[in-house]
Amino acid sequence: MSVTEFAAAQWTRATGAGVDPHEYQRVTDGLTSVVDWGPAFLRSGQSYLQRAEDAGSSRSAGEYLLMVARWFHLATLAPYAEAHRAAVEADHALSRGLTLLEPGARRVSGEGFTGWLRGPSNAPGTVVVVPGLDSAKEEFLDLVSALLARRLAVFAMDGPGQGVLAATTTFVPDYERIVGRVIDALGVARIGLVGLSLGGYFAARTAALEPRVAAVATVSGPFRLDWEELPPPVKDIIAQRAGGADAAREFVRHVNLTALAPRIATPLLVVDGDQDVIAGVTNGEPLARLAPHGTHLSVPHGDHLLGNARPDWLPHLSDHLTHTLTGTSA
Repeated sequence: MSVTEFAAAQWTRATGAGVDPHEYQRVTDGLTSVVDWGPAFLRSGQSYLQRAEDAGSSRSAGEYLLMVARWFHLATLAPYAEAHRAAVEADHALSRGLTLLEPGARRVSGEGFTGWLRGPSNAPGTVVVVPGLDSAKEEFLDLVSALLARRLAVFAMDGPGQGVLAATTTFVPDYERIVGRVIDALGVARIGLVGLSLGGYFAARTAALEPRVAAVATVSGPFRLDWEELPPPVKDIIAQRAGGADAAREFVRHVNLTALAPRIATPLLVVDGDQDVIAGVTNGEPLARLAPHGTHLSVPHGDHLLGNARPDWLPHLSDHLTHTLTGTSA
């Protein structure tokens, strides 16, 4: 894949993560190879880091640092020798930014997870945000903001093989164990759960097996994966995150919600974009159909993660979680 094709494929994902589309265009227009991706995105992040340093301890500094986190995370999307360093720097920038912007935000870590709990201490409900194959907590800051605006508490996490933990841990098929530890660490009786991309599988699986999940939503999550049909780049990422080719095949073998979907007793919203077509991946319609309380929202022009169609699903998803957890719509 040429760098032009790669940049086009990541366009709405990057802008959906909250980077300026004009800046994205300027950065990617200057690339001659995919190998230049990581360094170029790090340079963009470092420019915001300098602005944050110049701004001192102001609110602007915190906002710049959240932008640093976005750019550093996006640097990891292409093969890059320093990807782990970028993930660590993204995590560090997010931590510094939230410390400035939200003194009440709290870092919560445990075996197989780390993340930030944000929102009021007396929130009527708590939502856990689960990333996917090569995403991380830094990618979904705008989703978190939408949930915070509903006065919910939100814990955006990295799990095994994800984000800042990718270099030291590998994917686990039984992700419900990880979420169970998260719930214990947060000290809440019940949660809402939203999973994005492969995180949609993790969220749906957890909702079927963890009784403390009271509401769940998936965005561009797979119902099933077929190793033989997956594109080589996707296989490569899974192998990297799972700990090798054999481990990747074994992991993919578990990604099938046929038996688990009927066990999801809680209200479930499944969001798909009709333009999200990856060989070897089946979308969420069967999940919504087989779940006892499933609803399928299909956006005709939506692509993977629907960064090009946010008004068509993000308010609906936020209302779904808010209403299910609290009985209100705002």
